[in-house]
Amino acid sequence: MRSSNPVFSRRGFSRDNGGYAGFNAQQPAGGPAAGTDPYAQNPYATNPYATNPYAQQDVQTGLPQAPARPGAMTIDDVVTRTAITLGTVFVTAALAWLLLPVDPANLGKSYGIGIGAALVAFVLAMVQAFKRKASPALILGYAAFEGVFLGVISSAVSTYVTAGAVPQAVLGTMAVFAGVLIAYKMRWIRVTRRFYGFVMAAAIGFVLLMAVNALFALFGGGDGLGFRSGGLGIMFGVIGIILGACFLALDFKQVEDGITYGAPREESWLAAFGLTMTLVWIYLEFLRLISILQGDD
Repeated sequence: MRSSNPVFSRRGFSRDNGGYAGFNAQQPAGGPAAGTDPYAQNPYATNPYATNPYAQQDVQTGLPQAPARPGAMTIDDVVTRTAITLGTVFVTAALAWLLLPVDPANLGKSYGIGIGAALVAFVLAMVQAFKRKASPALILGYAAFEGVFLGVISSAVSTYVTAGAVPQAVLGTMAVFAGVLIAYKMRWIRVTRRFYGFVMAAAIGFVLLMAVNALFALFGGGDGLGFRSGGLGIMFGVIGIILGACFLALDFKQVEDGITYGAPREESWLAAFGLTMTLVWIYLEFLRLISILQGDD
């Protein structure tokens, strides 16, 4: 199952590593011919290692076994690299909050730096999305610049909207992460091809609507089509959070497949990259939703 997140072109695992998880893996004799739909057969109906190029045969039973090769990705690798990436976001956000004041005298300058950092983070994210291998420097660079943007925008919301917005958004993001993780582990959420297609279609439509709204706001003034304020703003804020939760499920599936099929350890940086972007997405949607709710009081 190919995974993704708000950077729609991100291709996830199965790069130039021989293939696994049903992407580039060679089919055994009698398997589906090349060019057929990899989703035409249920990958869980048979041994999941049947088409895994890293699987080894048990000399006694002859059955494929889970990969046990050195250098394979583990859950500890994913946790460690995700902690490093999120830690970078947190540190640079805290520094931006402290060093880039948003008082009336410095608001324009701080906003300019924050928007510039967001653009740099976007470019780095897109470069990584189109690279064939994980680049820790690009991923940590993205995290650093994204943190600057988050620090400025969070400080502004805390100063001009409500002082409690930031901790509420953080708690909301943590709650969504924990809830989706529990639901995924309990198999209440099953990531299938249909689920993936629905999430991607909904996310593309969501982003296009937000882009159109931004254009109307830029050239027409006000809030454009009203997707960022009032009742519509609340509705789209909730939809954005739900989409972020769906992307978390896709990211969890990506991590699970990578570990199951013996992805190289460096691929754990891609998992950290995806999880970080998804959590940033959810945090920003919570921050916007709280701002709208507080502004309507």
